[in-house]
Amino acid sequence: MTPGGPVLEVRHLRTHIATLRGTVRAVDDVSLQLAPAEALGVVGESGSGKSVLARAIMGLLPGGAASSGEVLFHGRDLLSLSRRDRSRIWGRRIALVFQDPGRSLNPVVRVERQLTEGMRRQLGVSRAEARTRALGLLNEVGVPDPERRLRAYPHELSGGMRQRVMIATALASEPDLLIADEPTTALDVTVQRQILDLLRRIQRERGMALILISHDLAVVAGRTDRVAVMYAGRIAETGPTRAVFEAPHHRYTQALLDSTPTLAHERHTPLRLIPGSIPDPTRPPAGCRFVPRCGYAQEDCTTLGTYPTEIRPGHLVACAHPVVSLGGVSHGR
Repeated sequence: MTPGGPVLEVRHLRTHIATLRGTVRAVDDVSLQLAPAEALGVVGESGSGKSVLARAIMGLLPGGAASSGEVLFHGRDLLSLSRRDRSRIWGRRIALVFQDPGRSLNPVVRVERQLTEGMRRQLGVSRAEARTRALGLLNEVGVPDPERRLRAYPHELSGGMRQRVMIATALASEPDLLIADEPTTALDVTVQRQILDLLRRIQRERGMALILISHDLAVVAGRTDRVAVMYAGRIAETGPTRAVFEAPHHRYTQALLDSTPTLAHERHTPLRLIPGSIPDPTRPPAGCRFVPRCGYAQEDCTTLGTYPTEIRPGHLVACAHPVVSLGGVSHGR
């Protein structure tokens, strides 16, 4: 971490949601840190707890959900704040870009109002200054003809343009931390790359911390400094993105990479699938939660491998029998 300390430090965060079927352990003892100007990727299959983690950090949880632990933002525990105090941080200091801009933008309100309302309330600027800032933001995120787009309704914009407006809205108050939760899910491949490259460029130019959440490993590769691999509510492995991708040590990380198509695959080569599915979050298995799907599981995996251990500086893995790596190449595949 930097000498000034992390922007965000999550300590033993647990988020449990009461349902008719039982208590869902959506986030279960997660700890991570994020330095200023650092980009962190959070990856894992659908249902691994990534989006709940983002909402727990923001304090935007549904009814029946409860969090414990600590979420320190510049050293201040967000979980201990009242909703009123927390609302002063939302948007202004921490901003969130949701998965579906079509559902996040108000369909009956013009883009200009949706962009300027937050600025006027949080920054105290005039309507004219907010409009000037909005035009600048639309230019920054690559929206053509911003004057006309300000007068448009969301349904008059393409999916890519709507997501750019969402990003502009999130950047309006110049936050220290931007959380992008599956920001390209509903977009085609070409637009996906444009949006992801845009996020990375703006994050670097502004010196802003970024959490990029995705189920797609390719999304975070090359666009994040570190990556946290999440499985069944827990962090399985975390470390520098390149190091984790080139030499994974957790069996789940390895399985994810093995099941991802690359240019090295010959045509018509069947992909390797991860057998089974994520365990029932109301009744997770003891010990390492990947045990039921792991071909290398042993008896002690049900008691060991729960907490991450550092295998090299900044690279942690929660596996009792990690993949052995020699010369940057992982063995045991």
